Amino acid sequence: MSSEQRKIRVAVVFGGRSSEHEISCVTAGSVLSVIDRDRYEVVPVGVTRTGNWVLTSGDPERLRLDSAGGSLPSVPEDGADLALPFDRAGELIVVDPGKGPERLAGVDVVLPLLHGPFGEDGTIQGLFEMMGVRYAGAGVFSSAASMDKVFMKAMLRGNGIPTSDYVPITDRQWRNERKKVLDDIAELGDTVFVKPARAGSSVGISKVNDSSDTDAVVAAVEAAREHDPKVLVEARVVGREIECGVLEAEDGGVPEVSLPAEIHVAEGFEFYDFEAKYLSTSSLTIPARIPEEATARLRAMAADVFEAMGCEGLARVDFFYTDSGDILVNELNTMPGFTPASAFPQMWNASGVDYAELVERMISTALRRSPGLR
Repeated sequence: MSSEQRKIRVAVVFGGRSSEHEISCVTAGSVLSVIDRDRYEVVPVGVTRTGNWVLTSGDPERLRLDSAGGSLPSVPEDGADLALPFDRAGELIVVDPGKGPERLAGVDVVLPLLHGPFGEDGTIQGLFEMMGVRYAGAGVFSSAASMDKVFMKAMLRGNGIPTSDYVPITDRQWRNERKKVLDDIAELGDTVFVKPARAGSSVGISKVNDSSDTDAVVAAVEAAREHDPKVLVEARVVGREIECGVLEAEDGGVPEVSLPAEIHVAEGFEFYDFEAKYLSTSSLTIPARIPEEATARLRAMAADVFEAMGCEGLARVDFFYTDSGDILVNELNTMPGFTPASAFPQMWNASGVDYAELVERMISTALRRSPGLR
């Protein structure tokens, strides 16, 4: 087969060093199960919990989520080590102690199916740009700003897009200005949510029912700091949780927005935390049962968020819809959960784009983009 006829080589990168390692593996398993092997040659690249890059199994069965048993997949440490050379764009080197280094043929595009820090936050995107290889999803700055909920809120508010009230806490402020921070948190209202500023999948989030209870707030902040030294404390918003999926338009025009979904948290959970999200009977209603004009506003706002944050490829925008009809942005995910059971694919399926087509859109959008700076 000549080079002109060869399959497009896609590196599927998953796992990673963040607390969302397992969810990344589940996402990768789902993508690997539908990717068109007649068109694409797949190179499955795992990033272990310790940060090692390994050539690993691309068997989707090894990456499935067992919600009944509560078991989650991970990248094993025993794969063949990979090195990333910068002298030839897109190449990988397999490091086998018994045989010495061996170059793999160049990769045409990367699907970085990583969630959380060191994957969704601009770090790996910068690596791919330095390597001169195309990759799916948002660029360096957009990924970093969207991952950091403090900067996300500041940028959205600067673009006239409403969010809930919040107090950011840096490591320095927590160590040196704790009383002022606690006083500011008490001003947010009785109930607050405390989150790592740069984590996802609801990892490390606590609900505090009395913001004047200093001990409870401190405990919640310390729990969030186990995942990130930077913390966000948000005022509670009484409203329904609604999400929308966004895709970069194939013609380069206005972003496409899915039908919205409403989250129904399973009984026994106070909020949509990790277990409620992945290991419970929490469900979605698609389309969300809200007035037509509210649906139109919400979808338009999702496109505005995508544009304001400089997103590319895909994103999921999470909202609160209040009884008074107000819409507030809650979060933005530049690499949303991508299993068939995840909200993003479900919303697009209800909007006429099935799972396999979503994967194809993600790859084809990335291939149209020039490598290097966006």
